[in-house]
Amino acid sequence: MAANPYESRPWLRSYAEGVPSDIETPTQTLTEMMSASVTTYRRHPALEFFGAVTTYEQLGEQIERAAEGLRRLGVGPGDRVALVLPNCPQHVVAFYAVLRLGAIVIEHNPLYTARELRHQFEDHGARVAIVWDKMVDTIADLPSDLRLAHIVSVDLIAAMPLSKRMLLRLPVPKARASRAKLTGTPKARHALAWKKLLDHRRISRRVAGPALTDTALLQYTSGTTGEPKGAILTHANLRANAMQGRAWVPGLVDGEETFYGVLPLFHAYGMTLCLTFAMSIGAKLVLFPTFDLGLVTDAARTSPPTFLPAVPPIYDQLARAASRGTIDLSSIRFAISGAMSLPVATVQRWEEATGGLLVEGYGMTESSPVALGNPIGPSRRPGTVGVPFPSTEIRVVDPADPAVDMPLGERGELLIRGPQVFQGYWQRPADTAAALLPGGWLRTGDIAEVSADGFVTIVDRIKELIITGGFNVSPSEVEEALEAHPDVVAAAVVGLPRDNGGEEVAAAVVLREGAKLDAAALRDFCRTRLTPYKVPKRVVVVDDLPRSLIGKVLRRQVREQLLS
Repeated sequence: MAANPYESRPWLRSYAEGVPSDIETPTQTLTEMMSASVTTYRRHPALEFFGAVTTYEQLGEQIERAAEGLRRLGVGPGDRVALVLPNCPQHVVAFYAVLRLGAIVIEHNPLYTARELRHQFEDHGARVAIVWDKMVDTIADLPSDLRLAHIVSVDLIAAMPLSKRMLLRLPVPKARASRAKLTGTPKARHALAWKKLLDHRRISRRVAGPALTDTALLQYTSGTTGEPKGAILTHANLRANAMQGRAWVPGLVDGEETFYGVLPLFHAYGMTLCLTFAMSIGAKLVLFPTFDLGLVTDAARTSPPTFLPAVPPIYDQLARAASRGTIDLSSIRFAISGAMSLPVATVQRWEEATGGLLVEGYGMTESSPVALGNPIGPSRRPGTVGVPFPSTEIRVVDPADPAVDMPLGERGELLIRGPQVFQGYWQRPADTAAALLPGGWLRTGDIAEVSADGFVTIVDRIKELIITGGFNVSPSEVEEALEAHPDVVAAAVVGLPRDNGGEEVAAAVVLREGAKLDAAALRDFCRTRLTPYKVPKRVVVVDDLPRSLIGKVLRRQVREQLLS
């Protein structure tokens, strides 16, 4: 293998003051980490939900009781337990209760269809599921051959303050609509109520917990291919990533921060930044079932946030509200954006509104998920995803031959190595071998270029590059050109097959209200920014673009829509 031109780690010179080049090797499992926080921050608020506060001592008690309830259902070391929950206190308790037994958490999107859930349940074989009551019947109707033995039903409203619960019971349309969004009445008779699961004494100390090398989480991801696979993440992987996050933000004060949980906890990004990182430093985690500007505005009046992990559309919406005087964001000192490209305009708008810093990071489920980040300080570089985290190495290689390193400044596939890199895919040795190269290098499937001082810019996904006339076209580059037009609000660019082979560049665009499409004029506009072969041959107006729950445009679905 050729020498790695990144061995000198040039990015270390750009680290913010106080950030170490490496973290210590993790010595705590997530269970031990939570126990330490419960002991250290006993009377501090751990969770807040619609104003109801749970202290670390109360959280620890609920985790121990839930663990005992799960043990009595037969859950033991290595068993898989499915969580199908939105953000709520019960989600945090369930996550750590499963881990307390040495069992494995499997996170699921609570808005998935029965078909999507069936594939995942068939794959992991969990016999116990802890489920939002609105989804209980969907889970109960899964085929009996899945051998799901127990369903625990969770009512979100039960975790709210009494005053809020009373308001939701009022016989008025607004209260009924709000209640319908938060809770349901399952028809399944065999589901066990969450409160019954906690109706036990604390679990015995004689019940051994997990080891650092044990699997803590199966997180489903499409990875570098389309079919969802369970990424195996150990306690050591997840603990390391929480430690890396803490090292990256030396200005945080343990036991005094307030994190806002607007990202879904079932997503790797929300899971690490909120479920593990926040809990590891004794922060107060304010939970929201979904991002709602009104809910966030209400919470900010009494519990001002200091740290906000989110995605660009959320930052943009909040910054615009702040500029109108709707919400005060001045308490937020640090904000880390991920999951999609962060526009420089959003950074400027946010920092003007808050006086704090907004930086972009990068990762994937297979890296627990954060691997790179912009320094939180003057050396940050908007428009890039930053530099590798402490104890993290990168390489950029020839996608066709990953043994060949590309020189600094040239494009290639980004590889990552570090203590946060996953162990492989659940029951998929061939996919694991394709993703993990010898030496522990993770293939990201992303095309990147690295500057001389180590800053990484993601150019595109290998799988989403469009090949037309023998040339590679980056969808992101074409989307940026389209969105520069004053009539285009958003764009998604994909490749559609040609009869004679290859692909043509096609675009789905969302127009500003009142605008009409002049496809020829839009293509002429693009020609001022793009070489001719990159200009879309076909442009289709759509009302909206399909997005993931965290706002990422789903190009695969756009392609399917255009093909149909």
